[in-house]
Amino acid sequence: MKSYLFFGVAIFVNLASQAQQNIVKLIQEENKPIVHVMVNGKKFTDFFYPDTIAKPVLFPINAPNGTTVTRGFPVNPMPDEPTDHPHHLGLWMNYESVNGLDFWNNSYAIPANRKHLYGTIKFQKITEMKNGEVGKLGYEAIWVDIENKTHLKEKTSFLFKEIKGVWVIDRTTTLEAVIPVLFKDVKDGLLGLRMAHELQIPTKETKTFTDANGIKTTIEVQSDSIPNGNYINSNGIQGDDVWSKKASWCMMVGKMKSDSISILIIDHPENIGYPTNWHARGYGLFAANPLGEKVFTNGKAERNLTLKPGESVQFKYRIVIASGKQILSKEVISSLETDFKTN
Repeated sequence: MKSYLFFGVAIFVNLASQAQQNIVKLIQEENKPIVHVMVNGKKFTDFFYPDTIAKPVLFPINAPNGTTVTRGFPVNPMPDEPTDHPHHLGLWMNYESVNGLDFWNNSYAIPANRKHLYGTIKFQKITEMKNGEVGKLGYEAIWVDIENKTHLKEKTSFLFKEIKGVWVIDRTTTLEAVIPVLFKDVKDGLLGLRMAHELQIPTKETKTFTDANGIKTTIEVQSDSIPNGNYINSNGIQGDDVWSKKASWCMMVGKMKSDSISILIIDHPENIGYPTNWHARGYGLFAANPLGEKVFTNGKAERNLTLKPGESVQFKYRIVIASGKQILSKEVISSLETDFKTN
């Protein structure tokens, strides 16, 4: 496995003041389920919420140098990229077992006779859009079954900003139970990101993964030389070994074109299970799952979250996208983490 050094980059000071020189603009397309997020006139991402993808997402996501760091399939397939797991799109939040319903794996690929096993997150309305030094986007959604019965109400807010040349997404999601809700301890959840082909770890052996409904997906040995990524977490663990490990942050690094790309996800101390377990796979799935204790500890621990009607749970995550000649340094990561914890 490659070893990546943390290069010396100037330590961030007064992060809030650094964002004041940047302008974030949100542009909603008329009669289309898209809100464009621009930073100083450059495309950062889209809030994308059509009925056809089973949940709202941020897709695509670009780095400050203009490189798209998310996989295009299935919405905008790119040459030579993998086509496994059609439910992996951009950045999303959902879960594999909510009252027995699989929200995570739902997609167009599920046959009609099995759709009753799956849940859908239906966008309801945008509640806030604000431009400025920090762009703000809020929305509401409902988590429903095939009969359109609501199990959870969702309120999510995104903060978009640039801090000293890196682009930042702060996501806060509150889930309120409408009926009694059980988040069963399972593998697939909670915050997910599907990365571009280049950011995969080169696959050395064929692997098969099985979801909660018994559907198997096989990831073949990589036959091309495009993937060159590597994971690093806050405890210094690298590569595929970050999977299941607890850490306050995890980062994927790799080369895209002539620049290094760093994608950093930071957990928040107020989240359940902090520091989270990482459901980070070399084939391009980068996820934080604080509710999957059992599978990640080989049965030594278990977390089944229950909510009574009216009760809620909140999750906060920071996602950082950086591009340049060097990957993010430990000093920069520490500053971004401290800023997230205290704001």
